[in-house]
Amino acid sequence: MIFAKYVFLLLLFILVYVGFQALLEVLVRQRKARFRLHYVKNATVGARLSAYLEKNSRAFKHIEDLLESIDSKLSMRAMLTISVIGMLSGLLAGILFFATVKGAVIITTIGSSLPYLLLRVKLVSVRLQTRLEFLPAVEVFYQYYMMDPNQNMKIALKYCLEENRILYPIKPVFEQLYRHLMTQRDTEESLRIFSLTLGHNWADYFTGIMRVALKEGSFVGDSLKELITDMRKAQRFDQMERNRLLEIRIANFTPIGFLALFMWINFKVNADNAYLYYVVDPAGRNMILDALLLIFVSFLMGIYLSMRRM
Repeated sequence: MIFAKYVFLLLLFILVYVGFQALLEVLVRQRKARFRLHYVKNATVGARLSAYLEKNSRAFKHIEDLLESIDSKLSMRAMLTISVIGMLSGLLAGILFFATVKGAVIITTIGSSLPYLLLRVKLVSVRLQTRLEFLPAVEVFYQYYMMDPNQNMKIALKYCLEENRILYPIKPVFEQLYRHLMTQRDTEESLRIFSLTLGHNWADYFTGIMRVALKEGSFVGDSLKELITDMRKAQRFDQMERNRLLEIRIANFTPIGFLALFMWINFKVNADNAYLYYVVDPAGRNMILDALLLIFVSFLMGIYLSMRRM
């Protein structure tokens, strides 16, 4: 019992320290960016570790692409800090409330993976918003591409965006692609982020056509026309798939609502007995833990099915 108390105090100290450090970093980030030299910033341990992980870790690169695809303001360092805070918070909650190894492992897993899952949920939301707008955007792009005497992809994309022919919510996705291409960023990486953001087969075909035009300089008007024709034929099917995705998203949050409603009713009817069973009694706490585990697994399955439906 004494050992568990010391472990809890140690974890609490680590959590407070990490949280305070993250808050302090956010408060002084702009000031440090003004006064600290570039080579000093790159010499820090955090920068070196980030550079090493970026080169050698596929998971690091994957999360970085996710952040960029949803145009998140979070940096990779902030994302890692939030994940560590979530892990420590889950570990503390598991030890304090459930007081079992099972509870500590499950809550720690949920807390540490929650930031990544929220990124995935945001990405699915972006894909849902842009799915039906992709065909009109490609049609407008095709018109500008064919009107350009040189059939230049970048120039056609530029005029589409400048004249506001590609509308929200898909316009930011094309703007991001244009920025990447015009800042001499690697073409393959720019197209990969564009395809990841949209997340369906039509986007993969479109990026394949753009890849050929940008790297080989070939005329791709016929390929774009064929793509548009196929997309028009499949437009009704795309609407049906979007409805299924909305159903999956609703089903994701239904168990959480039922659990909250069930516990609220129990506490409303008899608060004392509900407290004794759900908080004091180990069997009640284990039931809540199992419910959280099932909700977490169903949440994972919902995200997986959403990604497969794209």
